[in-house]
Amino acid sequence: MRIDLASAPGHPERPNEDWLSAAIPATGGGVLVALDGVTPPSGEVGCSHGVPWFAARLGGRLTELSGSRRDMPLGRILAQSIRDTADGHRTTCDLSHVRTPQATVVMARWDGAYVEHLVLSDSVLLLEAPGGEVTAVLDDRLDRIPRELLRTTASADALRNAEGGFFTAAADPAVAARAVTGRTPRERVRAVAALTDGASRWTDTFGEGDWAQCLAVLRKEGAQSLIARVRTLESDPARAHGRGKRHDDASAAYAEL
Repeated sequence: MRIDLASAPGHPERPNEDWLSAAIPATGGGVLVALDGVTPPSGEVGCSHGVPWFAARLGGRLTELSGSRRDMPLGRILAQSIRDTADGHRTTCDLSHVRTPQATVVMARWDGAYVEHLVLSDSVLLLEAPGGEVTAVLDDRLDRIPRELLRTTASADALRNAEGGFFTAAADPAVAARAVTGRTPRERVRAVAALTDGASRWTDTFGEGDWAQCLAVLRKEGAQSLIARVRTLESDPARAHGRGKRHDDASAAYAEL
């Protein structure tokens, strides 16, 4: 088994709000977890801890439960991890605030029989078959919302964790039911990759290659190289991407099974 992880902040003077982990439990198999913390606008968010704290607490709990509780499906693990993380600051922070710390989630877990997956919001999971075919597992609800509805903070907040909008992991464990989940027989998967949207830009924003070519970069050059390629594209004035921050936190995880 080969596992490669890399993460880089969008700006050297701001904390990285992404979070990555990989685990190889003593019982065998493996786990990948990737979170993309949602950067709040300036102003009151009801929490004194911040997004990096939240992502680390949630990511750590997801990794622990995914490796130790094979009897729990990933959706239940996400719900329990959200609940446990909320309990860690429920008495000190306003978890009902629409901008309480939150994150997108990608999880993959495998053993000798299956590869399980979970995706919530706009990060990406890639599954590569033995023949080289690559399937992208996406939660595309955010992409289906017209851009004009997301141009103001008030409009975006009204659509966050709401019917007809999009969903992220915040303080309500019920959001786990909104995640895209599934499992694939182990013999049909030779590699998996998790990308936050700062890294998936190589394909879905800049169009430098399809998902199979993106995974090939991860396999041949490594996760850090993919992020470096994205940074080069972001810095090219002729390649304005027209969406979100010019430089975003970027993280990629790759595992050959």
